[in-house]
This record gives sequence, C-alpha cells and structure tokens, in this order.
Amino acid sequence: MIACGALAHELVRVRDLNNWNHIEFQCLPASLHNHPEKIPEAVREKVRENRDHFSKIFIGYADCGTGGLLDKVISEEGIERLPGAHCYELFAGSEKFNALHESEIGTFYLTDYLADNFDRLIIEGLGIDRYPELKDQYFGHYKKLVYLAQKEDPKTEQKACKAAEFLGIAYQQELTGDTELNEVLKVVVNDSGPVSDKQAQG
Repeated sequence: MIACGALAHELVRVRDLNNWNHIEFQCLPASLHNHPEKIPEAVREKVRENRDHFSKIFIGYADCGTGGLLDKVISEEGIERLPGAHCYELFAGSEKFNALHESEIGTFYLTDYLADNFDRLIIEGLGIDRYPELKDQYFGHYKKLVYLAQKEDPKTEQKACKAAEFLGIAYQQELTGDTELNEVLKVVVNDSGPVSDKQAQG
C-alpha cells in the first residue's frame, strides 16, 4: 500500500490489529498536502517503482485536494485508492463528516498526526513563522477547528487546542477512533487478497 505519511500510524495500527502481516506500507511525505498538485505524479512514480515487486498495489490516499487528478493517475495505472474526498471523511465516516461540514462550512480539521505536527506542517510549512500576515490569508475565513481524534491522548489534545488558539477560532473535539478506517481496509483486503509476498515493514 502506497500511502500518505499522515496516515502511517493509523494504518500500521489497523494492520497489526487484524494480523495482516502480508501488507507492506510505503509512505509519501505528509508535507505533500501543502502542494496537492504534486501528489498524483508522486503516487505514479511510486507505483511504477514498485510495479514489478508486488502482486497487488493499493493507494492509501483519498482525493486529498487533487481535484480528480489523482483519480486520473489511478485509472491510468489500473489501481484503486481509499474512498472519499480526504482522510477527515475517512476517519469520521461520511455521515458524521457531512454533518460537521453542514454545521459550519468554515471548519479547519485536524487529525492526530496534524495536531502533533501542526507547527512543522502548518506554521513552518506554509511560511507563517516567517510571514505572519499569511495566517489571515490562509485562515481568515475559518470559524472553527474540529480535532478528529483517533485516540485519546491529552498531549495531542492540548496541541489541537493550542492550534485553535493560534488561529483564533472555536475548538471542537470528536473522538473517531480507527473504526471507519478499519472497516474500509477490511473491504480492501478481502477484495484484493494479499498485497505483497513480503512481511510488512511498518
């Protein structure tokens, strides 16, 4: 499975929970989300790099802001990806995510990974530490931050709260766990069979 680095911990956790020792993950940098136009070709390159080494390849990305360009690559390469528009929908489930979105369109979402790495990926990654005026340009239209927690961790929750304070917007936490991701991957594994002959190297 070629996956987004932001999903690495959760994917490994679900794999180990189900004893899917035949699955190997290769993750691309989570920082690609700051430049989603680069995701499709990065995925294509990784697929072609591994094509002759695995019997099956699956893409551990949703659309992730590529505007359908990732699906074009996936179609051309004859593979499949995770369902949904982004990992937020994947973790929360479509019904809950749609309800959250409808309650406040101007919502910024964090996962465990994004909360833990907010300073590096958002403040530094978007250059806000160097050019503070960019904060309003990027986040001026947001009204609320929703932290979609995959696990209960006071330290990560504190970081999510701090992120909301930094952005100057309301804070909400929703505990999602790995249930939705687990169910999706069960379908993937049952439909596709072994992904690799190798032992997983999470």
